Amino acid sequence: MEMLAPYTTLHLGGPARDFAEATSAEQLVSLVAEADRTSTPTLVLGGGSNLVVADEGFDGLVIKVATEGVTFTRDGEQIVVTAEAGEDWDALVARAVSEGWSGIECMSGVPGQVGSTPIQNVGAYGQEVAQTVRCVRAYDRLTRQVVDIEARQCGFSYRDSVFKRDLSRYVVLAVTYTLEVSGLSGPLAYEELARRLGTEVGGRVPLAEAREAVLGLRRGKGMVLDPGDPDTRSAGSFFTNPVLTAEQAAELAVRAPGHPQWEVPGGLVKVPAAWLIEQAGFAKGYERGPVRISTKHTLALTNPTGAATTRDLLALAREVRDGVREKFGVTLVNEPVMVGCILGE
Repeated sequence: MEMLAPYTTLHLGGPARDFAEATSAEQLVSLVAEADRTSTPTLVLGGGSNLVVADEGFDGLVIKVATEGVTFTRDGEQIVVTAEAGEDWDALVARAVSEGWSGIECMSGVPGQVGSTPIQNVGAYGQEVAQTVRCVRAYDRLTRQVVDIEARQCGFSYRDSVFKRDLSRYVVLAVTYTLEVSGLSGPLAYEELARRLGTEVGGRVPLAEAREAVLGLRRGKGMVLDPGDPDTRSAGSFFTNPVLTAEQAAELAVRAPGHPQWEVPGGLVKVPAAWLIEQAGFAKGYERGPVRISTKHTLALTNPTGAATTRDLLALAREVRDGVREKFGVTLVNEPVMVGCILGE
């Protein structure tokens, strides 16, 4: 049996009953279709950077996506880029920056593969893939057809999509992005990044400068994979930033007057999860047995020595979640996908 821990950035997870690698979209579809025909439980595994796998592993077939290929065509002042699901995301971002393709540079250093980006609606430093995705090619396990799903059909929202809401239905095969032909970044939408670059929110800077600034900020938070940095043995941000209704926001304002927040469409309010965690008494480096909060970023839960279990990690996650809920009345929600385990109530 193949152990799954080496395939995840947390270095956690037990064995797969069966394991296969798909090096082409056709092979990926064939493996999934055959598993469905025989009612075999299936886990499609990308870069393992947003995944928490149970200690018991996965009692079924794990399919590692290893498809490769990038094609592009120019359309006036835009470039249309299609990448296979198994392509490394940061390698694609690096290529876009070097080629003068603008629109994804602020997502530099995000670990994982292209196929995961529309599922999670990956975003960082003011950019989301929802802003550039033109369409997603996927295998629809319900209709047993390969389909092209246009951006407007993807149901993108904050760290969410139709693909995430029904993980068992779609297998992403390739993603097509529309980028701007420009040596300048998109308008900077994140204050911390703009400040780092010495400009204002809404300003634009050379692509390479934007990428280096983002990588610098991410390294400072342990968010760029580095075998020499124990803080990067994580799944990135473990909790999403809570999005509150006006009523919930009013309740929080009573408990925490003047707390940081920003408005989002629909009359909702987003609150930084990291602030809630810190103010609930969980500092950087907070330990619970062999797991800890990152020493660089309170949103990351880490397995610093590689000696932890998934059970250990979930115990820490529950302690943090419950502490925040008790102090602020806000329930944090996990961002990584859980396989064979749950955070629970």
